[in-house]
Amino acid sequence: MPRKLLLPYKSVFSPLGAPRDAAAMNAARSGYRVFSANSTAACTELARRITERLGAELGKSVVYQETNGETRVEIKESVRGQDIFIIQTIPRDVNTAVMELLIMAYALKTSCARNIIGVIPYFPYSKQSKMRKRGSIVCKLLASMLAKAGLTHIITMDLHQKEIQGFFSFPVDNLRASPFLLQYIQEEIPDYRNAVIVAKSPDAAKRAQSYAERLRLGLAVIHGEAQCTEQDMDDGRHSPPMVKNATVHPGLELPLMMAKEKPPITVVGDVGGRIAIIVDDIIDDVESFVAAAEILKERGAYKIFVMATHGLLSAEAPRLIEESSIDEVVVTNTVPHEVQKLQCPKIKTVDISLILSEAIRRIHNGESMAYLFRNITVDD
Repeated sequence: MPRKLLLPYKSVFSPLGAPRDAAAMNAARSGYRVFSANSTAACTELARRITERLGAELGKSVVYQETNGETRVEIKESVRGQDIFIIQTIPRDVNTAVMELLIMAYALKTSCARNIIGVIPYFPYSKQSKMRKRGSIVCKLLASMLAKAGLTHIITMDLHQKEIQGFFSFPVDNLRASPFLLQYIQEEIPDYRNAVIVAKSPDAAKRAQSYAERLRLGLAVIHGEAQCTEQDMDDGRHSPPMVKNATVHPGLELPLMMAKEKPPITVVGDVGGRIAIIVDDIIDDVESFVAAAEILKERGAYKIFVMATHGLLSAEAPRLIEESSIDEVVVTNTVPHEVQKLQCPKIKTVDISLILSEAIRRIHNGESMAYLFRNITVDD
């Protein structure tokens, strides 16, 4: 009895439109998709710019809040075997944004995505990266939550502390916005050669030094704090607190740690008759920047710029900037701030979607990221 001829395995699936060979199957599975973890127009603007540069379409998903306040995420297309990039900009409601990112990452993980890369230009809770008295390192907690949700890689920009990268159990690419801000200074400030780079505190001196050396400009540092008048000290807040008799082991005498006392505000460096450019990584509550601008004006600076990567601009920041001696505040679009720009025309934006899109392309293609870190040193 003649044996039946078996059809080739690949032809069994051809009516359904499946790949006919291993190479085609691998090609289908090796694609990538870009999703936005927030559906509001202000937050999807950066995602739209990135996808336009990549020549890709934004992934189909729905992110919304239930009437009871819970976050719901629905992925509307297949992501099986693909590299998925989730772009999440952090609006004012930071906790909702974190939950959107976690839930979307977990939804993609359970949908069998190959790799899930979070593109988080401003990493939230980055200021809570050190242990405080009876506190917690919230940034480390968030890193653990992201890993548990399914993220395998993160692209971020100008972490508040570079040591934060050590909190993660997967790769972190900490990109820099300084090339874009340096370019803005050279192209948009006509007399920038007559400028001086200013650190508003000794903590920001390394960043300011990096800008000054690259622009071949002078450096100034503001040190100290405003001194209280006698009238301010009459309310008793500066008095030592009442201390109860504490039990001390007999014979145990630890050396007394002297309390810190900052000197009156001084400006180390010459700013007279020059343009002062204050640089920092985050501008949130602007009181310290406004105070620094007043000091620089008193010292003779005739124009004052503030440049930062992340423009959170919380609370009354736009009004305070508008009423201050600051001439211009330049920030990148890592955080949406269109509303603040409408309230204060002094706020300008630098687009950093170019470097983020290039990072996405290189990671997906398995290319080296070294090109994006050219001339970047440890202190930058």
